[in-house]
Amino acid sequence: MPSSLTLAHVLDRPDVWRGDTLARTPLPGVPTGFAELDRELPGGGWPRGGLTEILPLRRGIGELSLLLPALARLSSDELAWLVCVASPHPLHAPALHESGIDLSRLLVASAPGRDTAWVCERSLATDGVGAVVAWLPEVQSSTLRRLQLAAESSRTLLFVFRPAACASQSSPAPLRLALEGEGDKLIVRLLKRRGGALSASLPISIQRPLCRHHALACPVPVTPAARSLSQPAVA
Repeated sequence: MPSSLTLAHVLDRPDVWRGDTLARTPLPGVPTGFAELDRELPGGGWPRGGLTEILPLRRGIGELSLLLPALARLSSDELAWLVCVASPHPLHAPALHESGIDLSRLLVASAPGRDTAWVCERSLATDGVGAVVAWLPEVQSSTLRRLQLAAESSRTLLFVFRPAACASQSSPAPLRLALEGEGDKLIVRLLKRRGGALSASLPISIQRPLCRHHALACPVPVTPAARSLSQPAVA
């Protein structure tokens, strides 16, 4: 086979891309709700079947607002389940409802310590789950690798919030974003993506939900289904 054809076949693979272009993805992304961000993401949105790591400068800058349009689309349009794991603050039900999320499709799991990653893995392996959102401030790289592999075998969105200080650490996540807050805007820096580097930051206007904690406060009840996810099986 001529070398030019061999190269063409290699470049046709979704896991191979030119350094100055965005990678193609095997599945179309879920639109973020922010056109300027979609243009910079492989697949035109949040990647299905992959880990997205989000590193806010501090909590409460509106970081969850960045995910709300996509979560609303999944719960309302695709009738998919949403699983939130180990949120540092209770979720604010009226704010989530105002943002378009169908609360009947939301499962909230309180899973401290090592159970957090276990709940994420089990959720990723469950049919009908559209997105898993987890807070893992002190997670080992090996655990992140395990979660990335679990996400790859699913069609589920996986978002993991970690502290901004983790930006200097290596990560298996194919997509990493650093966030800063500035009034009613989030300043998004793409630390890592499958494609050419983006040196400029993206200012994104967000709609503040009902409360000042941006969908974190006034609890959504932990449902029996979510509670069962947080209990590891006994062998």
